[in-house]
Amino acid sequence: MHIYQKIYEFAASAGSFEGYVYRKAAGDIDMMALANWTDNLLGAYGRLPAEVLEEFQASCDQTPGRAIRSLTADLGEGHDIIVKLKAMVKSDELPASPDGFDKQKWFET
Repeated sequence: MHIYQKIYEFAASAGSFEGYVYRKAAGDIDMMALANWTDNLLGAYGRLPAEVLEEFQASCDQTPGRAIRSLTADLGEGHDIIVKLKAMVKSDELPASPDGFDKQKWFET
């Protein structure tokens, strides 16, 4: 599989994950599916070459960061899903909230 396809599939899955958990209570989430999804995301992230991750890590930090903000209140900082999501975030600071969409997109004019 071409690296561009891998990047797209990882990003699409990460974005879908973020959308699925956005401001949802844990009782409204299929936790078994979420755990599997988290494992798959982390596995894909770990298989991307370091030089590729370096190119988009700052943007990547935001997507799981917002998901972490959505989930932490119900799951807690030490929950396995939160720990795995944090493994994909390299920034010292997470977005302030699940609504942290303050970065202008490259395609916006």
